[in-house]
Amino acid sequence: MQWKGRRGSGNIEDRRRAGISGGGAIGGVGVLAVVIIGYFLGIDVTPLLEGTSTGSGSQTELTAADEQAGQFVSVTLADTEEVWGHVFPEQIGQPYQPPVLVLYKGVTQSPCGGASGATGPFYCPNDQKIYLDTDFFTTMSRELGAGGDFAAAYVVAHEVAHHVQDELGILGQANEVRQRASEADSNAISVRIELQADCLSGIWAREADARFGTLEAGDVEEAVNAAHRIGDDTLQRNAGRTPMPHTFTHGTSDQRARWFLRGYKTGNLDQCDTFAARKL
Repeated sequence: MQWKGRRGSGNIEDRRRAGISGGGAIGGVGVLAVVIIGYFLGIDVTPLLEGTSTGSGSQTELTAADEQAGQFVSVTLADTEEVWGHVFPEQIGQPYQPPVLVLYKGVTQSPCGGASGATGPFYCPNDQKIYLDTDFFTTMSRELGAGGDFAAAYVVAHEVAHHVQDELGILGQANEVRQRASEADSNAISVRIELQADCLSGIWAREADARFGTLEAGDVEEAVNAAHRIGDDTLQRNAGRTPMPHTFTHGTSDQRARWFLRGYKTGNLDQCDTFAARKL
């Protein structure tokens, strides 16, 4: 993916220099271990991290890698703004209002709860912001086998897709139904939400290639591999657990990859209606 030297987004809220607040006793290696355990077992360990400390005051020094990751996210976010800024008027006849993306390191707070490496990147509809610790890209590459810049771009595009769902009124309606549903039914609705976001990410990839010509050989394969690596069945197997479909909240590896490719191949919002699909 050709991204260096390109336009970045103005909708970035950078909290990374604030670091991890508090004064607990979990040190650097311990924090990493807790985060990895929480991620693979599907446990939100944010409460364990909220009392941790970086050990050197309240300011965190950003490394060259941190700076580059921030620039990468900014360029990717700018691309999503331009893509959806064209797709909305063309396909549904309404303007697109882009989200703000919050960059942080360690732990931060959102109206949807604590954000940490354990929660992973997420979109909060309460403030229409995306929360992302770019260290997640390292986790993807080293722990999940989903490396590459376009794999990282897919993660950003997926969270932006949740904002697209919010703009279309889909996310709010689905979450209202989830609140009244049983746990199993709520999980099933969550799967449809996530697979639709994968499909919308595919539309973004298609449009980004057509409009900017920045995709390189192997980029789409990187995104498909990332979608496959973070399927519920694969994550549960990697955590030493037997996959239990009734607990899935994001979809299987095959489903995630297939819906991403559906969006990429069609470029059509109507083709991403997972809620009407009889088979996912």
